[in-house]
Amino acid sequence: MTQTLFGTDGVRGRANSWPMTAEVALRLGAAAGRYFRRDNHEYRVVIGKDTRLSGYMIENALTAGFLSTGMNVFLLGPVPTPAVAYLTRSLRADVGVMISASHNPAADNGIKFFGPNGFKLSDEAEATIAELLESGVAPAAPENIGRARRFEDARGRYIEYAKTTFPGGKRLEGLRIVVDCANGAAYRTAPAVLWELGADVIPIGVDPDGTNINANCGSTHPEAAARKVLETRADIGICLDGDADRLILIDETGAVADGDQIMGLIATRWAAEGKLAGKTLVSTVMSNLGLERHLQSQGIAMERTSVGDRNVVERMQAGGFNLGGEQSGHIVMTDHTSTGDGLIAALQFLGFMVETGKKASQLAKVFKPIPQRLVNLRYTEGTAPLESDEVLSAIQKCEKMLEGSGRLLIRKSGTEPLIRVMAEDEDPAKLEKVLNMVVQAVKNAC
Repeated sequence: MTQTLFGTDGVRGRANSWPMTAEVALRLGAAAGRYFRRDNHEYRVVIGKDTRLSGYMIENALTAGFLSTGMNVFLLGPVPTPAVAYLTRSLRADVGVMISASHNPAADNGIKFFGPNGFKLSDEAEATIAELLESGVAPAAPENIGRARRFEDARGRYIEYAKTTFPGGKRLEGLRIVVDCANGAAYRTAPAVLWELGADVIPIGVDPDGTNINANCGSTHPEAAARKVLETRADIGICLDGDADRLILIDETGAVADGDQIMGLIATRWAAEGKLAGKTLVSTVMSNLGLERHLQSQGIAMERTSVGDRNVVERMQAGGFNLGGEQSGHIVMTDHTSTGDGLIAALQFLGFMVETGKKASQLAKVFKPIPQRLVNLRYTEGTAPLESDEVLSAIQKCEKMLEGSGRLLIRKSGTEPLIRVMAEDEDPAKLEKVLNMVVQAVKNAC
């Protein structure tokens, strides 16, 4: 269990199936409580969640586990993941927990942990918690059981903080903004922040019913926001995912800008203003080669990590960098946040629009992407398709074909039973040939 409980972003799986069961959540809460509560001082944990129906079950089980070890629990209700990270620091909590499966379908759920500094836990900390879960922990004495209460001001505190990250003295008056909250955790916070800053807000994806999170909306389905932008003649569309730690933008023409374009803009402007620490952007192996070449032309370095915003943040901390993220829309700005924050990243972009007077389409096309395609292939858990001789042979041949002009990346998803095959090359025909060869080999192996 210790090797498979935690993935690339906490614990995640189908609700009411291992590991996302009430029993595991109860034991996980107790294990995490024991890990963080190491003496007799008063300890506290904050727990937030998104809008999934299974969140109620997981929240109550986690709470019971923490209480059993003497931790006091503050229940935040539905709030974005970055709000949990912020409130963990703001409330001087010892641990923060977000119950969410991010961009996954409603049937999934997950548990993410944040340390007292608001950053996600290291692999070593997660491994220790998993070991404690497996071995069992001693409960607190009856008189030392923790207390739980609702923290009613969680949403308001995060809203006020998010507004402080917008350029001082500036307002959003005159801008019509579509914001798609994916029927998720930001369905109240994001529209409120934008409206209070003066925008004309057109919210969609703000009617969660427990089963419609990320369903044909949000950052994984930006088509809905694109249609609404064109229909309402909006200046920009903002697409968040289920827990609001990702951002995809729609310009006024309906064109989509992914995380690479957003990071490219922020990095370029911050470098020009002397604000980009180490004149370096940290991204992952998934970011487009066009972004790397653009940054190089601006005298900006780009460091790549393995996929996962936690890997990005760890490299940022080690190198003293203040900007990083992923093509998928995680944007981490450690001057403001300790994890990906879709809303605060959007406020940076909106600030550039206000300061320059330029349209979203003029700012969102920072570089010309190298043709890139990503194919996701579902596999049966327990199998090892990437160890197939056919797959290994196809990868070797294709890497030779792409040498000097493109890249090939094949990996297992850390959050779903998927093989992700990404290829990019300056020659679209070669790109398709390479992609088809590898995809067919993986399909045969699956």
